[in-house]
Amino acid sequence: MDEQLILEVSQVTSYIKEIMDSDGLLTGLCIRGELSNYKTYPSGHHYFTLKDGKAALSCVMFRSNAMRLRFRPENGMTVLAAGRITVYERDGKYQLYCVSMSPEGAGDLSVAFEQLKKKLSAEGLFDESHKKPIPKYPHRIALITSSAGAALHDMLRILGQRYPLSEVKLLPVRVQGAEAPGEIAAALDHANRCRVADLIITGRGGGSMEDLWAFNEEIVARAIYRSEIPVISAVGHEPDVTISDYVADLRAATPSNAAELATPDKQDLIVRLRHLNSRMAQSLGKRLKLSRQQLSLRTSARVLRSPMEYLEDRRQQLDSDMERLAQLMTMHSGKARTDLLRRQERLPAAWQSSILNRRQQSGTLAARLDAMSPLKVLSRGYSITEKSGGSAIRSASELKAGEQIRIRFSKGSALASVDQIMEE
Repeated sequence: MDEQLILEVSQVTSYIKEIMDSDGLLTGLCIRGELSNYKTYPSGHHYFTLKDGKAALSCVMFRSNAMRLRFRPENGMTVLAAGRITVYERDGKYQLYCVSMSPEGAGDLSVAFEQLKKKLSAEGLFDESHKKPIPKYPHRIALITSSAGAALHDMLRILGQRYPLSEVKLLPVRVQGAEAPGEIAAALDHANRCRVADLIITGRGGGSMEDLWAFNEEIVARAIYRSEIPVISAVGHEPDVTISDYVADLRAATPSNAAELATPDKQDLIVRLRHLNSRMAQSLGKRLKLSRQQLSLRTSARVLRSPMEYLEDRRQQLDSDMERLAQLMTMHSGKARTDLLRRQERLPAAWQSSILNRRQQSGTLAARLDAMSPLKVLSRGYSITEKSGGSAIRSASELKAGEQIRIRFSKGSALASVDQIMEE
C-alpha cells in the first residue's frame, strides 16, 4: 500500500484557488441574485450576500469599485453582479469579488434617481413652502452653465431681446462629467455669498440621462435648496426631468424657456406704459377741470365779490342774535312769564320739573353773564382804555408818550393823548 500524501491546509486552499482562478467561467461571471446582509464598512468596502431560493453566495466589492455605483444597493433588491469567484484563503471560503452591479429590470441611473428623489422629498426639499418668488423685474441675472454650450447663446439672445435693462453675469461651469456637480454647487454658493444677482438660472441643453446626470446629484440639489437667491432650473428639453427641477423655485422646460420666464417682454411693457400714460393724462385732465370749476365757483361767491356787504350781513345777524338773547333774559317778567306759566300748567309734572330746573339754570347763567359784562363795570363809574386798534390796555408799559388812546365810559367814549407815563 502506497504511503498516503499528506498536505497542509494552506496547500489545499492554494490548490483550490489556483483551479478556480484558471477556470474561465469563474473569472468573468454575471450573477443574478437578491441582496441580503448588505453592509458598508468604514474602509469603503461593501460586503453582502447574493441568494436565490436554493443557495447563497458571499460577495465583496472593494472601495475603488464601490465608488462607481450610481445607485444605493438595498436589501431585497434583485441585481446583476459581475466579477470573479475565487477562494479567500484565510477563511477557506469562496466568494464573489464584485467589480460592478446594476439593478435588474431598470438602469442604475433610474434607480439612483428614484432613490434620491424619495430621500430629498422626505426631507422637505421639494415643499412648495420653501419656493421663493421670482422677481418681476430682475436687475441682475446669473447664468450658471457651460460657456461653450448652445444653451448659453440662446439665453443671452432672448434676454437681450425681451429685457435689455437686466444685467447678465455668466458663472461658467462644466455641466457634464465627474467634476460638474461640484463646480455647479460651488458656483451657486459663490453667487449667494457675493450677492452677484437677484435671480439665478442654472442648466444646460439636451442630452442623454448620463449627460444630464450632474443635475441629479445630491450636492447640486442641496446647493439649490440653501440658495437665498431664487433659482430657475433649465435642464434639457421638455420631457427631461431632473432632481434640480424639483428643488428649484421654478422649473423651465428648456434654457430658452427659462430666459422667457425670468424676464418681462419689453414690448408688453411699452404697451402697458402707454396705456398708463393715457389713463394718467385723462385723470389729470379731469382733476384740472374739476379744480377750475371749483375755483370759478368760489371766485363768484358773494364774500369775494363784495366783502363789505358780507360783513354787513354778519353784523345784522349779530344784532338779531343779541336782541333774541335780551328777550330770553327778560322772559321771567311780563306777559312772557305768564304765557310760560300757562303752558307749564298743561305739561306733565316731570316736564314741569325739568322746565323749572332749566329756568333756574338759565337765571343763574344770566346773572353770571350780567356780572361779567364790561358794561356792568362801566356803570359803576369805571372806564376802559384802549389803543387805537381796539385792544384793551392793561399796563402803563404798553403806552408811549404822544400816543393816541380811546377811553370808553358807560355812555360814550373820548379820544386822548398820552403826555406822561407813570408805571407806579
